[in-house]
Amino acid sequence: VLELKPSSIDSNFNTTLQVCGFPKCFATAWVLLTFFFPSYLGLDTILISSNIIANFCCEPAGWVQTKSIHISCPKESASSKFLAPYTTFSRIHTKSITCLDISSGGGLGVSSSSDGSMKIWQASNGELRRVLEGHVFDVNCCRFFPSGLVVLSGGMDAQLKIWSAEDASCVVTFKGHKGGILDTAIVDRGRNVVSGSRDGTARLWDCGRSACLGVIADCGSSINGVAVGAADNSINLGSPEQTPSEREVGTESKMLLLAREDKKLQCLGLQSRQPVFLFIGSDAFNCCTFLSGFLLLAGTQDGNIYQLDVRSPRVPVQVIHRSGAPVLSLLSFRDGFIASQGDGSCFIIQQDLDYVIELTEADCDPVYKVATWEKQIYTCCRDGLVRRYQLSDL
Repeated sequence: VLELKPSSIDSNFNTTLQVCGFPKCFATAWVLLTFFFPSYLGLDTILISSNIIANFCCEPAGWVQTKSIHISCPKESASSKFLAPYTTFSRIHTKSITCLDISSGGGLGVSSSSDGSMKIWQASNGELRRVLEGHVFDVNCCRFFPSGLVVLSGGMDAQLKIWSAEDASCVVTFKGHKGGILDTAIVDRGRNVVSGSRDGTARLWDCGRSACLGVIADCGSSINGVAVGAADNSINLGSPEQTPSEREVGTESKMLLLAREDKKLQCLGLQSRQPVFLFIGSDAFNCCTFLSGFLLLAGTQDGNIYQLDVRSPRVPVQVIHRSGAPVLSLLSFRDGFIASQGDGSCFIIQQDLDYVIELTEADCDPVYKVATWEKQIYTCCRDGLVRRYQLSDL
């Protein structure tokens, strides 16, 4: 192993690093490590595995580049693997990219930007395929339907739209919200969709008839994130007070999770409309996702990631806090999850790994959204770049 000490720099090392977005000297790298990983504070040394020594001990005339670095601190049981992007797409948008998604087959990507545009592009190389025009003002969220041929979007114009990915035509427009739509969720194969809005309501929509099937929740506070998940058989979702519409397809045995601005995380039966639980967090909830039929995650504005068990939600299973930056997105991934924050950090935590995977190069620009396809991970950032990471590079 190599002992990297903050008090000295070995003259044999090239002090310029072209790996994983580190700054240009070891001393700064140390500051970066201790800033993002408080568990490293107060240590005299950090142990770096021997397989990266060659990447640092290179001749000044040449470069040895790597896509990943594994840094561990056995004393504190802290270990992280930093992964650099496999490729970066810079020509899709010119301004901050607020949302993105990848089609079920992995061939296409869709993204929205603060410049008001929404575009479909080739996931392999970022080549532009279609421009989706029709929203007024910003497009806050966009996602593919399970077919990969249709896109759902929501904007500050309070409209929800469905688009053909093949010819960029808008085939359906839903109207009914009185405030900007901040997030959406697709129910099963997509006969129904859910939207959450600044007007404080979550609505269920019938895609076939372009109609609202009902207001699922009216909480009086902006709904920043929504998620739909299948409920474990042990969870009581209640019974609907009225017979559900025949146009509701796939809503039975489903939970709806709402991340609210008023520091509340609300869960209810999607078909029954009956409350399951209401959890109060430390700050506004920005995002949420289901990990299983009874486990969920929710992220707050002050940097907390709450893991809750729906069967006993009063006390969190755990609270993960890496920094005070807002948690902007959460995505279930394999047997863990991917999270991104407002300080540019984006990381993967998996149960079968004894280290955290750090997705690098966003610097301090917020990473707004993460999408995956197989071993590829895509992120969108305030710097206007889409980054693609290959887990095979680990």
